[in-house]
Amino acid sequence: MDFTLDATQVRALGCLMEKELSTPEYCPLSLNALVNACNQKTNRQPVLALDADTVDVALRSLKDHQLVVQSDASRVPKFWQALSKKCRLIDRETALLCLLMLRGPQTAAELRARGESLCAFDGPEQAAEALDNLTTTGLIVQLPRQPGQKEPRYAHLLGGVVETDEPAVTVATAPAGPSATARIEQLETTVAGLQEELRLLRQEFTAFRSHFA
Repeated sequence: MDFTLDATQVRALGCLMEKELSTPEYCPLSLNALVNACNQKTNRQPVLALDADTVDVALRSLKDHQLVVQSDASRVPKFWQALSKKCRLIDRETALLCLLMLRGPQTAAELRARGESLCAFDGPEQAAEALDNLTTTGLIVQLPRQPGQKEPRYAHLLGGVVETDEPAVTVATAPAGPSATARIEQLETTVAGLQEELRLLRQEFTAFRSHFA
């Protein structure tokens, strides 16, 4: 990418993308409508309190990057997002990307569930394909799975540096003793065994259900 956006620019652009998919009849958005969208208390992480001047400055920068287009067809200037066209994104990819821009890092399952309100997905395969395409184009990245997480999460790269609320992984100031290491290895083995048992149970259940279908 030939641009790096700050948090306000990401929020403004993400809102334009979201509203284009969710309420196209109200697009393009005026500055006041965009400010309200940026400051929504639902479906936003973090919740912001931006004023019109701040959003206007962000829009001017986004126009310089050719990521926003201004329409002067009406008395009040209104704004369209141009990122989807610039990066040749289809609606499913736009939906997943704007969710990451508006709500921070999320798993594939979370993105698909939340993305249904913006664009229909025929199944998890379509969501996975869209995420793969966004990753290939360098717009998003899959984050390393943190301890205690069942699924990896994705984050957008429009701001350059990935911001995440994951707790930092710290290094112990003293090496763990042999007993601690052994306990960790035992726990890892136990978890692996449970995961394998769960996989087999799912296979058996699927076979059982198909037999009586």
